[in-house]
Amino acid sequence: MRKTLLTTLTTLMFLAMATIAFAADGDAASGFGLAAAGITLGIGLAAAGGGIGQGLAIRGACEGTARNPDASGKISQALILGLAFVESLVIYALLVALILLFVKM
Repeated sequence: MRKTLLTTLTTLMFLAMATIAFAADGDAASGFGLAAAGITLGIGLAAAGGGIGQGLAIRGACEGTARNPDASGKISQALILGLAFVESLVIYALLVALILLFVKM
């Protein structure tokens, strides 16, 4: 799985760089297209990572509550706080992506 992902990302990087290397002229449109592709990839990875992190946190909280129902209050508080932190990281990634998008325009 890891090797396939690394190979895919490396191939995409080489394909993105090939458009710059073989460009006939240095217009700004190709630069914006690559910036948009990078922004899309970045926010997609951030959203996927946030979703995976939240899923793992919820799974852990459910397992902890099933093992010890008396501690459900403390587990719920820690879960809500952790989910807020994970979601804030995704929002920061969105903010950086929007800043890069508007600076590149």
